Amino acid sequence: MSGHAFEQHDHHSCIADGVTAAVAYCAEHKLQFTKTRKRVLEILLERHRAMGAYEILDRLREEGLGSQPPVAYRALDFLVTNGFAHRIERLNAFIACTHVESGHAPAFLICRSCERVVEAETDLGAGELARAAAATGFVIERTVREAEGLCPDCSPSEVA
Repeated sequence: MSGHAFEQHDHHSCIADGVTAAVAYCAEHKLQFTKTRKRVLEILLERHRAMGAYEILDRLREEGLGSQPPVAYRALDFLVTNGFAHRIERLNAFIACTHVESGHAPAFLICRSCERVVEAETDLGAGELARAAAATGFVIERTVREAEGLCPDCSPSEVA
């Protein structure tokens, strides 16, 4: 995904595509995709911004799907473990994965003004970190790359 999340678009298709991919993956791998797990994924897909567990729990509580923190944390753990969501370390929050169909090393572009987050694909095998790991015989299993700045809507426009 390039800057799609920073562009105006139909979030309904994001939700439908994300849920469809999760349903298919869970069926193929014989995983339980419960009503609560599905709803948490839908909540994360509604907007392209990271959400904290308690913010998600508030939504679940309003909808009668649970009022205790373990409800949200168990659903988030399932989604992260199975690649449907990512934890954004910088924000201590979660975002839906936009590349469910592929194993990848995501980088997150976080707008410090509007809090939208874009998941960008990176090549784990390329770059300085990969070269340093290879030189020492270290095998990278997971990286977290996060950049904070301003999205196109929030950055000051250039004067001609």
